[in-house]
Amino acid sequence: MNLEVRHLRVVCAIADTGSVTKAASLLGLAQPAVTAQLQRIERALGGPLFERGRRGVTPTALGELVLTRARVVLPAMKGLQEDAARLAGHRVQPNQWRIGAVSGPILGGLMSRLADDGTQVLTHPSHWADNLAELTAAGKLDFCVVGVCGDTVPGAPDDGLVWREIAIDAVFVMLPESHLLADRWEIDLAELAGAQWASLPGDGCFGDCFAAACARAGFTPRAMYEMDFGNALDAVQAGHAVGLCKATFRRVDGIVTVPIAGAPLRWRHLLGWHPRGEAAAFGDVVLAHAVAAYAESAARNPHYLKWCEANPRFGPPPLPIA
Repeated sequence: MNLEVRHLRVVCAIADTGSVTKAASLLGLAQPAVTAQLQRIERALGGPLFERGRRGVTPTALGELVLTRARVVLPAMKGLQEDAARLAGHRVQPNQWRIGAVSGPILGGLMSRLADDGTQVLTHPSHWADNLAELTAAGKLDFCVVGVCGDTVPGAPDDGLVWREIAIDAVFVMLPESHLLADRWEIDLAELAGAQWASLPGDGCFGDCFAAACARAGFTPRAMYEMDFGNALDAVQAGHAVGLCKATFRRVDGIVTVPIAGAPLRWRHLLGWHPRGEAAAFGDVVLAHAVAAYAESAARNPHYLKWCEANPRFGPPPLPIA
């Protein structure tokens, strides 16, 4: 048997988890299959790679040698694959950038500003920030504009992407204009304990963050209706549900947006790119355009700007000093 990269991944997974069973779970394989593969690897290399004990497995001297080499080879192969994908997927036109984005207030204004600079934008929409991060790491996108509610960033820890913060949005409540709380300056989340909620699909931690905010307010929210943006608006307009939205949400007839007292939820807008990507040298330029696009969007909501005066950690970032 010839040793392959996938075999090195198996050896590293066993060493990192300390168990064949845990390695199988990490690799998404059946435990007998990993055991059989390890036996084939050991026969090919001429000896056992691990010693079994009560506390799991530990590498033998031969195992340590293989692990030392594997930890050099695997990152090198990953880098080779990324660079090859980036070269194979290079743009036909040098003034054409591929930008992926989740739903938000930034992409439209960013496209307009880049167009003024003579750059055409090819867009790739997605509900899932991790998907856009993966495509950017693989060289299939030049930039991605995503959002997260926590302090982490999308994608895998070792994907090598650069992330820059565009702005921090507050999360507001969407209500029908006829709602009893629609004319309030702020709403305590507890006042909506009995509400039916509508939400957009996505794979981030926002659902967990919302549930935690409700728990701090003393209640458990009812199960959400997950629906696309248009249907969510229809449900709110008809009074069947209330929703959550970014404070920069553009006004829609029949719907009002109201801040949540204490600002328990936030949305961080991020710009990501790969430092070895073809467009990486323009990262700061794109970031400046994205910040300007966000500020323009926020300015359409005077209520939000006034609210931000009392909550300065949200809203458009301060202008740079000339």
